[in-house]
Order: sequence, then C-alpha cells, then structure tokens
Amino acid sequence: MRESELAVIGDAELVEELSMLTTQTARMRARMVDIMTELERRRCARPAQHAGSVRN
Repeated sequence: MRESELAVIGDAELVEELSMLTTQTARMRARMVDIMTELERRRCARPAQHAGSVRN
C-alpha cells in the first residue's frame, strides 16, 4: 500500500490494520520459536551424523 492510499483511510481503520498486523507478527514469531525449538530437539535427539547425511 502506498502513502497516497494510506492518506485516504481513516484513523480507526489504520489502527485496526496495525493491530491486526501486530497480532499476525506475534503469532508468526511464536510459530518460528516453536519450529526452531522442535528442530533443536530433533538435532539433539539424533546420533551424531555428517551434515550431508541428514534424513527427513
């Protein structure tokens, strides 16, 4: 969205959009932490392997 498009939107709508984006960002960050934690758990649980031989 360009600055000219933002200029025609009311304050309440802008605040609502910002709130929604903030919530989405928080959820994405939490999901990223969950994924990184799971990958670390898996990495620590498997026996030592060469980097090229990791299987899914």
